[in-house]
Amino acid sequence: MWLALDGDGPLYRQAYRALRAAILEGRLAPGERLPSSRALARDAKLARNTVLQAYEQLVAEGYADSRRGAGTFVVAELPEPTARLPRPTRARGAAAAPVLSAYAERALRYLARGVSWGRRRSAPRYDFRYGDPAYGDFPHETWCRLLARRARRASERHLSYSDPGGAPELREVLAAYLSRARGVSCEPDDVLVVYGTQQAIDLTARVLIDPGAPAIVEEPGYPGIRHALEIAGAEVTALAVDADGLPTEGLADLRARLLCVTPSHQFPTGGVLPLARRLALLAWAQRSGAYVLEDDYDGEFRYDGRPLESLQALDRSGCVLYAGTTSKVMFPALRIGYLVMPPSLRGALLAAKAFADTGTAHLEQRVLADFISQGFFERHLRRARVRNASRRAALLAALARELGDAVEVVGANAGLHVVAWLRGVLPGELRTLRELAARRDVGIHPISPFYAARPRRAGILLGYAALDESAIAEGIARLASALRELRS
Repeated sequence: MWLALDGDGPLYRQAYRALRAAILEGRLAPGERLPSSRALARDAKLARNTVLQAYEQLVAEGYADSRRGAGTFVVAELPEPTARLPRPTRARGAAAAPVLSAYAERALRYLARGVSWGRRRSAPRYDFRYGDPAYGDFPHETWCRLLARRARRASERHLSYSDPGGAPELREVLAAYLSRARGVSCEPDDVLVVYGTQQAIDLTARVLIDPGAPAIVEEPGYPGIRHALEIAGAEVTALAVDADGLPTEGLADLRARLLCVTPSHQFPTGGVLPLARRLALLAWAQRSGAYVLEDDYDGEFRYDGRPLESLQALDRSGCVLYAGTTSKVMFPALRIGYLVMPPSLRGALLAAKAFADTGTAHLEQRVLADFISQGFFERHLRRARVRNASRRAALLAALARELGDAVEVVGANAGLHVVAWLRGVLPGELRTLRELAARRDVGIHPISPFYAARPRRAGILLGYAALDESAIAEGIARLASALRELRS
């Protein structure tokens, strides 16, 4: 007997599926004796144990009957509702397209545009990728020691399901840290532990956005915000930012259910929202009944003066949701962020979180609580600020030395990247410049994906946290070489 193995999984499962298909399609009749395991193994070029396992699976699932001394037979009657199947008319994997929800269709459409948070498998040596911290700066040994201690001491209570809002000890230390470091006004019960800022955005959209609801975002801005809102069905208005971030003059005639803003370090242009605009924004939200989602993704990294207090610290009407993450200070794979909830939304957000995932991984939460409460987090943050300030200085010096007036640098006073507007380069020439840079083992990243409408100037984001000073200098020198070739 010839078996058509499909190449998917263990051989005994492939043989089982091939035999089951022969039974269901009628090629093996009811009551018919199956070939002996030795014969089928010889004909199909399989080990006899593989065939025996396939036969045992058929017997266990009611397709065949094993008779001592007689062999294995197809059962006389197949169990309902497993009736005889017609022979397949389509090739394997060519099933009809499923009927998807509008949400799924929108999500697939945005994913097809290239939205991804995954790191490329192979990156250039001098990759100015934004968003990655310096993994070598992180105190891995300390973290591993705390992790091992928590794992050894984990009780049955810690291994079971627990509060979807987050581990109580982490919520407590986060509330204290955010209060002293970012001026956030909150109690532990106001802190919702999430899988990074993106989940905070998604949960906020689920709770506040119905299809057709108006929402406002920055232009340019973080695509993960805009896409999450549009996937939820929002009608999104994008307001163009200037050197100081989101203008508030244009809000007067607008109504929105939700406005999303990055006030401490506008992403990606780097503007810092002045106090007057912060107060105007909060006044507008109170008048219009809107909520404001404050994304403070890298607010800890400010190099000219101390980090600014959050927008939420000024909120007196309970309209601000404050989202932050450990990804930029520690490492993205930890997948722990936080959302400070206004009292009016606390119950709804906790319910949405409970049904989304029943709770973020609690072992890592408790380790993070130890890391913060024992002073390691803020010690690491202070060192990271010093190291990143040095990298930033190396980048600015290299840009001035190698490119001079050919580049306009903005957003350098905070965060982990700068924006470099390239004078004399057309937006359509950026692809060629990227290719020329890649030949020199340099990775550059256009600003255009962060715009809803294509910008009129050619700009790139230059992340510096993941490179040391010598690599930054060499990478910019090679970029300058690529730019000279483009112009030649």
